[in-house]
This record gives sequence, C-alpha cells and structure tokens, in this order.
Amino acid sequence: MSPGKISEKVVASRLAWIEDMISGIQALPLENLSQFTQDARNVAAAESYLRRALEALLDLGRHILAKGFNLAVSEYKEIPARLQRVGILSEKEARLMAEMAGYRNRLVHFYVYVSTEELFEICTSQVTDVAKLARQLGQWVASHPEKVDHAL
Repeated sequence: MSPGKISEKVVASRLAWIEDMISGIQALPLENLSQFTQDARNVAAAESYLRRALEALLDLGRHILAKGFNLAVSEYKEIPARLQRVGILSEKEARLMAEMAGYRNRLVHFYVYVSTEELFEICTSQVTDVAKLARQLGQWVASHPEKVDHAL
C-alpha cells in the first residue's frame, strides 16, 4: 500500500462494474423460483454476478481506505468497520456491508451450502442494497475532492 489519493478512475471503474453486475442479475428471469431454476445457467449467472458485484464493492471500500486514509485492510470483513470508523458509513450501513462480506465469503469458500432458493431470494429482494452502498461510497468520494486524484 502506498499513500496517495483515491483514484477517480478506480472509483468510476468499480461503480460501473457494480452497476453492470446488478443489471446482469436484473436481466435474469426473477419472476418466480420455478422460472429462475428452469435453466441451470440462470443460477450460475446469478451467483457470478452477485459475487463479482460484492467483490467490486468491497474492493472499492478497500481502495478508499488505503488511498484516502492510508489504512491497510487485509480481509473483506474488516472493510465495513473501518469505513464506519472513518465516517464514511453509518453503523447500519457498516452492518449491512459486513453481512455482504460474509455472504461473499460463503459464495467463494462455502458455495456448496448456498442454496438456489437463498440465492434467488437475495437476487430478488436484497441486491438493491449493493447498489445503495455503492452509491454511498461514490457520493462520499464526490463530496471529498481533496482526497481524489482526477488524473485519468
């Protein structure tokens, strides 16, 4: 980690990636579980889109901490508490992001325990939380231009 400024390019890239991944989820047949599971590729796509959106969100948080505050974070689960400590996230938002970090870890390390039904539920009722936290991080960065490197 090298101290410096938050890269506007990295922020824009991660926010666009998150938006693309959420759009991918929303393009899947999510009207009901039966339709969702009719083609196994839907389940695989949903898992991939969700995991990559969560990783991008957490990577964005890590970048903000490293470059904006010179704070090293080695594990995803540490990021939300640190973002709260520096005043970027509220306690409620930090709890939500911590749940997301835990879910990302389940998707990667304990994937055999993630049911199709659980994945469907998250994609239909909780994926907007990822977008909400991404917006919060983006708004914080936009409101602190002194911490941002605008070079593209």
